Amino acid sequence: MKRSSDRIRITHAGRLPVSPGLENLPVRLYLGEVVAPETIADGVAHGIRKQLDIGIDVIGDGEFWKARDFIYYSRHLTGIERRMLKPGETGSTRTNTRERDEFVQFYKDSDKAGTIFYVPGEKPTPPERECTVARGPIKSKGTAALSQEITAFKAALAKAGREVDETFFCVIAPGWLDHFIYNEYYKTEEEFIFALAEALREEYLAIVKAGFILQIDDPGLVDWWDMLKPALSVDDYRNKFAKLRVEAINHALKGIPEDRVRYHLCWGSWHGPHTHDLPFEHIVNLMLQVKAQCYSFEAANVRHEHEWKLWNDVKLPDGKILLPGVVSHSTNLVEHPELVAERIMRFASAVGRENVMAGTDCGLGGRVHAEIAWAKLGALVEGARLASKTLWK
Repeated sequence: MKRSSDRIRITHAGRLPVSPGLENLPVRLYLGEVVAPETIADGVAHGIRKQLDIGIDVIGDGEFWKARDFIYYSRHLTGIERRMLKPGETGSTRTNTRERDEFVQFYKDSDKAGTIFYVPGEKPTPPERECTVARGPIKSKGTAALSQEITAFKAALAKAGREVDETFFCVIAPGWLDHFIYNEYYKTEEEFIFALAEALREEYLAIVKAGFILQIDDPGLVDWWDMLKPALSVDDYRNKFAKLRVEAINHALKGIPEDRVRYHLCWGSWHGPHTHDLPFEHIVNLMLQVKAQCYSFEAANVRHEHEWKLWNDVKLPDGKILLPGVVSHSTNLVEHPELVAERIMRFASAVGRENVMAGTDCGLGGRVHAEIAWAKLGALVEGARLASKTLWK
């Protein structure tokens, strides 16, 4: 993984807007429609060209065409089934939180509107009537399904016809996947989490073997905090619940060079109050135990921007890289490049300019309007240019 040796390098968290002409693609895939690989490659190639035109250094496939649902997971994993929801049950743990208990009417209105993002033009999500459960041993079905995604990305890179600096590919963490798969088979939570980790391990290896930087997406490390009822103490959450999930990630990463891995942590991408987010100070040292070279986290939204000060006291291990989000998915306001530069320079002053890259809080696609998403990435690039001009006088 390249470092910021002569300027601040730029990337993003993964999800990008749907390419023009393919606006209905996510829904088609969600419903199980088979879409020609050439169609997907054309859409991904458009996103690649947009990233390169704007000036992104480390690019991704945009993820807009990956429907993370039962159809998607069932192509990758054994042992899972769908069943009807029981009374009082929800389709994922994300819809049963202490924050929802406090802001009852806000979330009732959101559910009625079928959105937690309120993006102009988005299609409301229908109410969930089923959930996914583990009914047998969870194992990898091999990398055939993943190979289709890798092939699509490589085909899109070829179609783009441009030189690309570095590429990354997102895969979920085991402690995030259990938001959407309920355990009805394993005797203990530890058995369940490590089964998920072992199944995902094959995909992690395949991504690195294919030549991509592996990004592990793990909102679960922190957003589980608000989903546990009754609430745990901070010590129990950190030293038992979250630690187990870090151990599972490291199990899945065994044998993979750290300099091929970046780890993305966020508090969930929905547009809500986030008053129940676990403060970063309680989890930052545990995050640094993940065997990755680069750590991506939220640092631009109004709930977490102040937490950059932690890095004045937290020791960044030698050889590691911070990838703070310096533009946010949580507002339609496009950040001024000078503000972006200020955010970057805070981290550079704390851990050293060569140890900082610039990114986004979370994926922008689907969280803000497409026009705004690309404008934010433009502000990110311009802000990094301004910061570099100051940092490399």
